[in-house]
Amino acid sequence: MTQVHSRELSIVRMFDAPRDLVFKAWTDPKMLSQWFGPQGFTNPVCECDARVGGKIHVVMRANDEIAKAMGFRDAPMRGEFTEFDPPKKLVFINNAVDVDDNIVLSGLTTVSFEAQGNKTKMTFHTVASGTLPQVVFMLQGMEAGWTQSFDKMDAMFARKAA
Repeated sequence: MTQVHSRELSIVRMFDAPRDLVFKAWTDPKMLSQWFGPQGFTNPVCECDARVGGKIHVVMRANDEIAKAMGFRDAPMRGEFTEFDPPKKLVFINNAVDVDDNIVLSGLTTVSFEAQGNKTKMTFHTVASGTLPQVVFMLQGMEAGWTQSFDKMDAMFARKAA
């Protein structure tokens, strides 16, 4: 019998940026590519068709040190938006895939955005699961990875405000 590994994660963050801008950071490929993925990763491929049924495709590329530790450099993700309610809410399927485009880790992510003056309270919730052995490692790093991504988003807003 195949064992399914899964994890559920919620993160609430306050950003010093208006709600429209925080929402745009999730849906504009140029902005998304600046913050998506943990520290030490860039996004040479970042496509986002933000609408119900629209596709999202990001290839996170690890720096040399991380790639050596992981044993590979590129970590592709693809998915599809299932709910799109600007600037309040996004729901999308996000699947980590291997080099042959086989799904390694399946996720469903919901992000809601609440205006608080000129700041935005973002509530992030994701559920991810998979059966392959490497999924255990991926799930263990999920909270750190998303937290680092949101730190990068925060820094992006700070640069824009400066």
